[in-house]
Amino acid sequence: MATSKAFLFFFLLSTSQVLFVSCTKFEVGGKSGWEVPKSKNSQQMYNEWASKNRFKVDDALSFNYTKDSVMVVTKDEYEKCHSAHPIFYSNNGATTFTLDRPGLFYFISGVAGHCERGQKMIIKVLEPASPPQSADQNTTDPSQPKHGSAATAAISSAATLVFCMVSFVVVFFV
Repeated sequence: MATSKAFLFFFLLSTSQVLFVSCTKFEVGGKSGWEVPKSKNSQQMYNEWASKNRFKVDDALSFNYTKDSVMVVTKDEYEKCHSAHPIFYSNNGATTFTLDRPGLFYFISGVAGHCERGQKMIIKVLEPASPPQSADQNTTDPSQPKHGSAATAAISSAATLVFCMVSFVVVFFV
């Protein structure tokens, strides 16, 4: 009896997580990973790959490489293929970068010559979808607090916690 209750609890717990987690992890470059494009014809391969995907806040990019690096830079640095002070830098061979805001992200290789040969990419992160608003909600009232993605995440986390506690009580005490 206790085993079936434990199974039910963990099943409910894992099911609740599916309801609240909606981010995706993208493997940049697919099987070949983050590398210098093989030919001049494929210098736009990373931007072509990015244009075929939809990125949203909290999605993650996974960069797998050997003897290379990943840098997040400004638009100007992206165009020049050089950055003395990148926004983000990693050279550990397996970099995961979380897209933490909507807008454009500019990625380049930090190894000299690689960016110029096409190892660079622009990612566009979409604005979060807003629920439909009534006419009353469309008016801006400065005295009312604004709820952003942090508030939404906190509400989702709180709902998950409450669901887990209720599931625990139901499974083990009922």
